Amino acid sequence: MSPLPRAMLLDLDDTILDDAGGADACWRTVCEEFACAAGARDAATLLAAVDAEREWYWSDRERHRRGRLDLAAARAGIAAGALRRLGREPGTLAEAVAWAYGECRRASVRPFPGALEALAAFRERGVRLALITNGASEMQRGKIERFGLAPLFDGILVEGELGFGKPDDRVFLRALEAVGAGPSDAWVVGDNLDWEIAPARRLGMGAVWVDAAGRGLPADPPALPDRIVRRIAELAP
Repeated sequence: MSPLPRAMLLDLDDTILDDAGGADACWRTVCEEFACAAGARDAATLLAAVDAEREWYWSDRERHRRGRLDLAAARAGIAAGALRRLGREPGTLAEAVAWAYGECRRASVRPFPGALEALAAFRERGVRLALITNGASEMQRGKIERFGLAPLFDGILVEGELGFGKPDDRVFLRALEAVGAGPSDAWVVGDNLDWEIAPARRLGMGAVWVDAAGRGLPADPPALPDRIVRRIAELAP
């Protein structure tokens, strides 16, 4: 891959912002707080039920789409399912658990080290940037405003505002229009092999996979990236 392309289409969560990194810690904290109220033997018992429900909930593509567009409802549903696994009717407790978890997650989100500086460096080198993010408008725009990201991008495309999101080809084509570039002049940079890397390859763009946890490619990836990085700061000149 060339040092820098004419344009970059970047994912937000777990590419620029460390969003999921606090998920497990927040669920542990919330389960410690609510284990007694849930009638669980201990926090570990409640956490095991939550983990099982989380895995089930997010495993379905359509349920995933609905859930990411209304995370408050998704989290309440996961909490309710976990309580039912323990033989407890959720009542208002599920909403209290979900609210506490949501507050913890919001507080834990932060940019990856060097991410904001890298975006500024791309801009200084004349690279045109588009942000492509799935999820509800209010939540994603809140993160964009909180971290002052809007001035760094020539286009911002949010699933909840468009009515469609990744991996739909349309969102990538609109992003290319926003930055005034063709596929051969652009890279897609993201952490999801299905949602970002596969569409990039399909549409003829460069593909950079952000493997923040350093786990490496799975045994049978849906597409192979041109480059793998742990942080987008590695791409900065």
